[in-house]
Formats: sequence, C-alpha cells, structure tokens
Amino acid sequence: MNSAFERRVHTAAVAGWWTLLIVVIVLWIQWGFYLWVMNARPDWVLAMVGKGVSWPFLQKLMVLAITAFKMCVWVMAVIVIWLTLWSRQMRRIGG
Repeated sequence: MNSAFERRVHTAAVAGWWTLLIVVIVLWIQWGFYLWVMNARPDWVLAMVGKGVSWPFLQKLMVLAITAFKMCVWVMAVIVIWLTLWSRQMRRIGG
C-alpha cells in the first residue's frame, strides 16, 4: 500500500478523534445550557426567540436540536472508527 496514503488516512483518523472530542464537549455544554434554561426560564430567552413562543414549544425545539446534534455525532463517530480501523489494516498489510 502507498505509504503516503496510509499516513493521510491515519492523520484523518487522528483529526477525527480530536474533532469528536471537541464536539462531545460542545454537546455537554449545550446540554448544561438546556438544563439551566429550562430550570431558570429567564425572560430574555423568550424575547430572543420571538413573539408567540411558549416554554413547552421551546423545550421541544431544544430537545429536537440536541437530538439532531447527537445523531450527527454518532455518524461522525462511526466514520472515525472506520478510518481508524482502515488505517490499522493498511499498516498491517503494508508492513
């Protein structure tokens, strides 16, 4: 196997793991913000979203956004795992 290609795949896997770590940290921050907003219910949040928005609607919207973000993280995790396994396999075959 081409050594330069193997290094690129390995580098992509390492970059993917770092990106995944950062995304998970952002997800935790987003979840903490959600818990704080739903507990405190500050008036400025509803004012920022717009007129006619209620707390139950905002709660559903935020849960939907967090769920969509988690699905993207899962897809990204599968891709990073695949890149890692592919890199290891190329290293074994290439010697």
